[in-house]
Amino acid sequence: MFRKIIISYIDHNKKGRIINTQSIIIERLLRYRDVMQKMKGLGFVRVFSDNIADAVGVSSSLVRKDFSMFGLTGSKRGGYRIEELIGKLNILLGKDRKQKIVIIGCGKMGRALMNYNGFPRVGIRVAAGFDSDPSVLNDTAPIPILHISKMKDFINENKIQVAILSVPEPSAQSIIDSLKKTCIKGVINFVPVSLRSSENFLVQNINVEQEIENIFYQIQFAENAALPEKT
Repeated sequence: MFRKIIISYIDHNKKGRIINTQSIIIERLLRYRDVMQKMKGLGFVRVFSDNIADAVGVSSSLVRKDFSMFGLTGSKRGGYRIEELIGKLNILLGKDRKQKIVIIGCGKMGRALMNYNGFPRVGIRVAAGFDSDPSVLNDTAPIPILHISKMKDFINENKIQVAILSVPEPSAQSIIDSLKKTCIKGVINFVPVSLRSSENFLVQNINVEQEIENIFYQIQFAENAALPEKT
């Protein structure tokens, strides 16, 4: 349903816009939900689109447009009931179900992600890790690390839809090709190589090196811009 609503919301004749727009809208909905969870924690029962807009940094009209697109209604005088809205957003975003992921590549980054304590707080459970290095395999650990040869069967048996990829660069594409033959529908890619999404297989590329370089470039640009012009 989510995808059908978004396709009707944009010009679906232009390839790439559906995935990009979908990602932008989902990000906003997640931010709305996070703001409302904080407000609920502070004891608020109702919230207005202006309050959400100010906290997220968008216009109140955009908040109302996003909500109306998914049938999330409130009233001009009473606003939105926070608990009701959080519940509906959780269902819409799939947060009402347990979200299991696997991590492929259990080197330093992979193991750090496996032990990240932020996942349980948002309902995400790492079901297993996979690697080809015998020294890191451990099938009795709280989060088992299994041999890569068991990846396909494990994913299909456990109906896993999302994987995190942190393998060596030369292995990335072959792993992606294997994942496309499983239940996996989305990958968070930490390998420093850009992998392409397709209509039924989403890839979110996260290049840490590039992001750090970008920060340095922006700092350097700002410093250069602040220097007085030479005469």
